[in-house]
Amino acid sequence: MKLSLATAMGTCFGVQDAIDLALSPEFKDRLTVVGQLVHNPQTVERLRANGVAIVERHEIDHITTQAVMITAHGAADTTRLDLQQRGFTVYDATCPLVMRLHKLARYLERKGYFPVIVGQANHVEVQGVLGNLSRSAVIAGPQDFHKLEGETRIGVVSQTTNRLQKVEQVVAGIQALPWIEEVRFVDTICQPVKDRQQAIGDLLQLGIDLGIVIGGKNSANTRKLKELMIDRGVEAHHVESIADIDEEWFCDKEHVGITAGTSTPQDVIEEVSEYVRQLIAKRSGPAKHTSHDPITPSASS
Repeated sequence: MKLSLATAMGTCFGVQDAIDLALSPEFKDRLTVVGQLVHNPQTVERLRANGVAIVERHEIDHITTQAVMITAHGAADTTRLDLQQRGFTVYDATCPLVMRLHKLARYLERKGYFPVIVGQANHVEVQGVLGNLSRSAVIAGPQDFHKLEGETRIGVVSQTTNRLQKVEQVVAGIQALPWIEEVRFVDTICQPVKDRQQAIGDLLQLGIDLGIVIGGKNSANTRKLKELMIDRGVEAHHVESIADIDEEWFCDKEHVGITAGTSTPQDVIEEVSEYVRQLIAKRSGPAKHTSHDPITPSASS
């Protein structure tokens, strides 16, 4: 049985910058993060162990620290203003590529387009973008096209963690609507996400027949990596840690591929990879490797 590791996986630069900022010694026991800084349970536990308090947006009244932090997923300007007016010192850990999404959505609105965000309506990143627009729609697929009735000029952006092929299908569907006169699409899917999706393609070309995708269960980009494997006919499982791995998955399999979402820490990747190596060795002898060791994030991340 072979084991291949994706050449691009794990924590991206935006997530790592946010974590590093929150874990700065100056903030120990003096910082509250509004929302989950990143969608990864191990990282959340590290933050709590460092004295970082975490509250949801509806719990702002319960903040007891002077310093508060906006998460890597971003927030609407009204959220920042509310925190500042309450007297907090606000630190912004928004990923620069999410900031780009905010700017482009507002730019399209200023140019007279009806802004459309392709993504999950309840995702914190999307909610932040919506909060800066006077009117807009979130489209997940054709079932939402009715939201565009009466609009003729459409400006489309995407949640940064989407799959480009899926977004392009949605854009094509919008263009085909009989009342639409113009569609302008700006690709706002972040490059680290694209790199990890491309690395899935490379694993598939190697002939993997089992995929292990490591990341928080509430991580959108991690779920999409699993979906990408399944859509290509490969059995895939989304795990947060070795506790989620079932040895039965490896029965009758010949080639295992491992990848991880953009908020998955390096130590978690290494722990899961080593555990999989041990399972393979137990079943069929030492695993043959077809990827680079040690595991390192891609340069673009």
